[in-house]
Amino acid sequence: MIFASTNPYTGEVVKTFPVATDEDITSAVSRADATFQAWRGTSFVERARVMQAAADILRRDIDSYAPILTLEMGKLIAEAKAEVELSAAIFEYYAKNAETLLRPEKLPVATPAEGEAILVCEPLGVLLAIEPWNFPYYQIARIIAPQLSAGNTMLLKHAANVPQSAQAFEKLMAEAGLPDGAFINLFADHEKVELILSDRRVHGVALTGSEAAGAAVAATAGKALKKSTMELGGSDAFVVLKDADLEKTVKWAVFGRHWNGGQVCVSSKRMIVADEIYDDFLKRYTEGVAGLRMGDPFDPDTTLAPLSSQKAADDIKAMVRKAVEHGATATEVGSQAPNQGAFVRPTILTDVGEDNPARYWEFFGPVSMIFRARDENDAVRIANDSPYGLGGSVFTSDTAHGVEVARKISTGMVFVNHPTMVKADLPFGGVRNSGYGRELLGLGIKEFVNHKLINVVDIDAAF
Repeated sequence: MIFASTNPYTGEVVKTFPVATDEDITSAVSRADATFQAWRGTSFVERARVMQAAADILRRDIDSYAPILTLEMGKLIAEAKAEVELSAAIFEYYAKNAETLLRPEKLPVATPAEGEAILVCEPLGVLLAIEPWNFPYYQIARIIAPQLSAGNTMLLKHAANVPQSAQAFEKLMAEAGLPDGAFINLFADHEKVELILSDRRVHGVALTGSEAAGAAVAATAGKALKKSTMELGGSDAFVVLKDADLEKTVKWAVFGRHWNGGQVCVSSKRMIVADEIYDDFLKRYTEGVAGLRMGDPFDPDTTLAPLSSQKAADDIKAMVRKAVEHGATATEVGSQAPNQGAFVRPTILTDVGEDNPARYWEFFGPVSMIFRARDENDAVRIANDSPYGLGGSVFTSDTAHGVEVARKISTGMVFVNHPTMVKADLPFGGVRNSGYGRELLGLGIKEFVNHKLINVVDIDAAF
């Protein structure tokens, strides 16, 4: 594995980095464990000071942090700035709320003779975070802000194509006042994960990535009896009921599918539209997608980013061809892709039958699948006919009814009249092939703590 920054718009290899050796990893684990012994004893006030400082630095230096994202994975510069702000908001959320979220809980007891029962949350120790390239800062912030606030220390194995983003966050945390060894970036290849998780000083792993990566790491963690959380892929349903406001719904559909170049696990990949309005929706959606402009992601007029690499673009095109071979209709929309850059021309797939394997794939790029639903029950059936269960959305003029429909969709998150979104103050996670565990809020901060019972009983109570 080569850790390298390669500009997906120009194809230029900007910088490469050496891969961590076994000795580098053993040394990092030792540093992280030694720091944990001190960090676990710091007050919530001190931890909050560091988290707030990280948020303040990101906001102050947004024009320095954002371009790294655009350079390494092609994110539109406006979206890069939004990601920096989102990361700052996550740090700030835990600066304000971590102590309350981890406050000891007094448990009810049947009789006074049973004494006083208290549930306390204590940090586990060194944790490993394995993160993907599509949101290089947000994915880090989403795990380290809560876990550092809980008193754990962190090792990071980031994606090989965003090494400068990983380094930028390591520098950020040092500047924010985090002790040396509390957060360490490792340019570790896949083979080193087992070495890390087999170390008794490492107590868990949080992974965000593909199904294949999740299955492999979960197996390794299970073998080592280490706690794991898995945030994996998704193929979110975008359900449009017959009473939806089409003008607004179509705008959200175009955005929901194509933000971040369509490289989002919670983007709206499957449009499921009521029969009565299907033709009108398809026409309007096609026109909306055709208005997207591919180009330099640093250009503020560009509205559709290149994919993260030429390989990613080639893989998506190959998936579309296979979908067509199995009976789907593929319609390329808008202007031709530029000659320069890892672009995929927006593509709409229709006639994706139930015997077409593409129906169950995750297209990680600007490819939309659109399904016609006979009625509401059929729309719910199609939405749930997926190996994934991450997010989803329902569009309707009757929001109360939208909530009823949302309850029938089997995913970790459903939004009414908005595509699945990510925010600092909303939990994130899914079911089935989309993984297990939750991140953010109290759910996230408690994933890697010891829920310890302390029961104080009168010494004479048992006699």
